[in-house]
Amino acid sequence: MVIVAGHITVEPPQRDSYLADCVDVVRQARGAAGCLDFAITADLLDSGRVNVFERWESQAAVDAFRGSGPGDDQSAAMLAASVAEYDIAGVRSLTGDDPT
Repeated sequence: MVIVAGHITVEPPQRDSYLADCVDVVRQARGAAGCLDFAITADLLDSGRVNVFERWESQAAVDAFRGSGPGDDQSAAMLAASVAEYDIAGVRSLTGDDPT
C-alpha cells in the first residue's frame, strides 16, 4: 500500500477556487484502478493550506494515475508544497473495520 500525504499552500483568497478546480481530479482518482481513498481538502485552521491524502493499493497504481502531475493553473496557484509518498508494510484498524 502507498499513502501520499502532505499539504499545499495557496493564497488564502484563492483557496476556494483552487479546491473547486480539484473536484474533477478527485473524481477521476476515486474511479481509478487501485485507488482506495483520495481527498484534497481545506485546512480547518490555516486559510491558505490545502491538505492532501491519498491511499493506493500499489506504487504501480499511483504511477498509472499520476501522469504528469498538476495542471498549469494548479501549479501556478501553489506557493509551496510538502507532499510525500509512504510505502506501508502493515495496517491496523482503529475502528474494527477493514482498513482497505
